[in-house]
Amino acid sequence: MASGVAMRPDSGGVGGRVRALRKAAAMTQTELAGGRFSKEYVSQVERGKTRPTAETLEWFAARLGTDRHFLEGGLSGADTARVERALAEAEELIESHLYGDAVEAFRGIREVGAAATSPPFSLRLLTGEAWAQIQLGDTESGLSLLDEAANVAAAATFSDVERADVIFRIGVCRYSLSEIRDALALLDEALVLAEKSGLPCDRLRADIFHWRARCHRRERDWVAAREDAERSLELAEARGDRRRVADAYFQASLVAQQEGRWALARNQTERSKALFEELGDVATVARLLNNLAGLNHLLGDPAKAMSLLREAFEIFVELGLAVEAGYVCSSKAEILLDSGEPQSAEIQARRAIELLAGRVDHLQEVGTAQLALGRAVAAQGRAGEAEQIISAADATFKRASSLSHRADAWMAMGDVERQRGDMRRAATLYRQAAQTLLEPHLGRHFATGG
Repeated sequence: MASGVAMRPDSGGVGGRVRALRKAAAMTQTELAGGRFSKEYVSQVERGKTRPTAETLEWFAARLGTDRHFLEGGLSGADTARVERALAEAEELIESHLYGDAVEAFRGIREVGAAATSPPFSLRLLTGEAWAQIQLGDTESGLSLLDEAANVAAAATFSDVERADVIFRIGVCRYSLSEIRDALALLDEALVLAEKSGLPCDRLRADIFHWRARCHRRERDWVAAREDAERSLELAEARGDRRRVADAYFQASLVAQQEGRWALARNQTERSKALFEELGDVATVARLLNNLAGLNHLLGDPAKAMSLLREAFEIFVELGLAVEAGYVCSSKAEILLDSGEPQSAEIQARRAIELLAGRVDHLQEVGTAQLALGRAVAAQGRAGEAEQIISAADATFKRASSLSHRADAWMAMGDVERQRGDMRRAATLYRQAAQTLLEPHLGRHFATGG
């Protein structure tokens, strides 16, 4: 930095930096004004009472032996370019699903401290690391970072779009914690804020619609979920954003699957998969292979389904994605159960539970694996053990706020009671499940990862 002054460059914002450099240069306010401005104007700038224009900052910078970038954000032009590159590289790691590496990269930038002196960089630093933490399952850390980001974004220098982006990410956190009503309220708030800003923000709007669709799926509102998935697709196609187009097809396929339109769901999944293959996103391709396996099983081709699952599992193991590998094991357990192989299903279900252990952001799949294990144990005649496992699955689904999944657990418990010969208790459980499942084609849940 040209000034060579030892100080915290972010102290007092623009005014604080002007004052510190002026004093370091042993200049009076009148001398800094140089006949171009009044002493009173310089005083107002230093006290933060007025914000100088870019032209004025250029004048002050020349007088103080620094550059405008430093006065604006506490960074020189060279430092600004360096931090910009570092942030861009960290954000690219997120796009590549290398979330652990991304967290390390963001923390490295934070330790240097330079980005924190510039509010725009600070906001990117906080939201980027928060997103990576969310994807790693550390939702609480993500929320803490986003709380900081919300405080930063509250400044008048930020737009409503930037504030909407922070609210959107907090909504995703709430979704991950199975607080679906809160998540929907936050996503709605973010959408209103973004749309009323009048600024270009189609990418953010597409993301909001995508996550609203996921929330509506959790609440079994298929019409709303389909509408939001379609709106996300329209925005992504208008932008020519292939990644978001692929995401939208993925989400639409999951809605179609829940509506019982399995052939349509398979077609949309294959379209999404083709796009992600073009993008080189191997991890998401594997997630789609997992979904295609479930759809092929539903459409009567279990052999094809198992082949797809083996392919997906190999990819996840190679990439070190334990949670996703757990999804595959859960799907294998479901298919093995339907194929009359409860012992093999038990092995896969236990493996899935082990891989998903501690992931509160994947409660539905933890419960699905527990339920598969309970059904596998019941099929081997171990009714008492099965009852305990299925009860644990029901408790997990309750934490996930998923009534449709709980209905699956009640059906499974009814099967256990029928196996014991208690037909009255079995009938009560079946009736309880039937009253919950208003949609006739909800059927069983397979691991979706979306």
